[in-house]
Amino acid sequence: MRLSRSLIPTLKEVPAEAQIASHRLMLRAGLVRQTAAGIYAWLPAGLRVLNNIADIVRTEQDAAGAQEVLMPTIQPATLWQESGRYEDYGREMLRIRDRHERDLLYGPTNEEMITDLYRQSIRSYKELPQIAYHIQWKFRDEVRPRFGVMRGREFLMKDAYSFDMDYAGAVVSYRRMMLAYMRTFQRLGVKAIPMVADTGPIGGELSHEFIILAPTGESQVFYDAAFEEVDYSAANFDIANPDDLARFFETMTTHYAATDEKHDLEAWDKVSPDRRREGRGIEVGHIFYFGTKYSAAMNFAVTGADGQKINPEMGSYGIGVSRMVGALIEASHDEAGIIWPDSVAPFKAGILNLKQGDATTDAVCETLYGNLRAVALYDDRSERAGVKFADADLMGHPWQIVVGPRGAASGQVELKRRATGERVELSVEDALSRIGVTNA
Repeated sequence: MRLSRSLIPTLKEVPAEAQIASHRLMLRAGLVRQTAAGIYAWLPAGLRVLNNIADIVRTEQDAAGAQEVLMPTIQPATLWQESGRYEDYGREMLRIRDRHERDLLYGPTNEEMITDLYRQSIRSYKELPQIAYHIQWKFRDEVRPRFGVMRGREFLMKDAYSFDMDYAGAVVSYRRMMLAYMRTFQRLGVKAIPMVADTGPIGGELSHEFIILAPTGESQVFYDAAFEEVDYSAANFDIANPDDLARFFETMTTHYAATDEKHDLEAWDKVSPDRRREGRGIEVGHIFYFGTKYSAAMNFAVTGADGQKINPEMGSYGIGVSRMVGALIEASHDEAGIIWPDSVAPFKAGILNLKQGDATTDAVCETLYGNLRAVALYDDRSERAGVKFADADLMGHPWQIVVGPRGAASGQVELKRRATGERVELSVEDALSRIGVTNA
């Protein structure tokens, strides 16, 4: 993409309405623009980040055996009346009435709808277990939306729902999704800690929220260093093997981890001082077992092996995809701008032409752009070098390829790594190789 022709409206000034770093930087880097309170339009660079995150989430859900569906944003009120949640949900639900006087709602979550879809389709225990997910926009009418996409009214979520014949099967599904989540967060380039969360009247310990570490996080977290030492992708955990999942779950639940609300000083004292870690964290995901709460209320039953009708055991698994964009920025930025993890950056590299119009410099930049067209942003604007450097840091490209007339004359470019600030002069071929692209 050529910056001179792109809808990436960067801002020099800090927007007055932005209270936290991610909101300020998303506006300044031209990722989003607010259209109404708590509602944002995603501009090209922001949408690329959103799609990159969704793709990683989708890949790990598929690897865990979940099936992708797409449920509508508008739901009939009758489903929620069946479950008993229509009146209980509160004013956060946006209620709608169509021209035929039928009550509808803009979905804030999808337990009722997925239960209805499965009760229309599944009849026998032989068809279980099943896990389905979708990545869809949702709406909750927050009374005071703030912090940009971190607490907006419209947001993109990944919801997954599991259906099992019994509690033992539900536990396996729960553990499978927990492993998928830890692999997802690792691929997104963040440290995530699973924390036991409230289970409400259902009880038990099958409810975890996932906290990623960020200096500006909303919660204080305390955890054992063991969580930082596991390579969840390389570790010998077969996501299809119940025994491996049990071993993984034991690893996750044996070591201490708690937010300030659940912090247990007595248990914390038992953690070796050299393994104690503290920090701030942001919740970006939640997994929760809720048994037959919805299947029983909505009369969804399948025939068991003995011919008796059984309400499937269910669980739900959410990741805030759009919230993750803000959380990643909160976890990784500096005074100059965003520092994107390679896996989610809108552009893997920025090409900075320091003398637009110079034949040699232009030629080198075009060669680079020809090899990096799909993953690079080419700053071909007629702007001062300082402006280009500032915008490149602001937008957070993992790599910056700086091309000036002196270096171009000798076939050299400067390659900068955004995360470390390291700079090195290389040939065009070596620069492409360093960032993982073979010169065509």
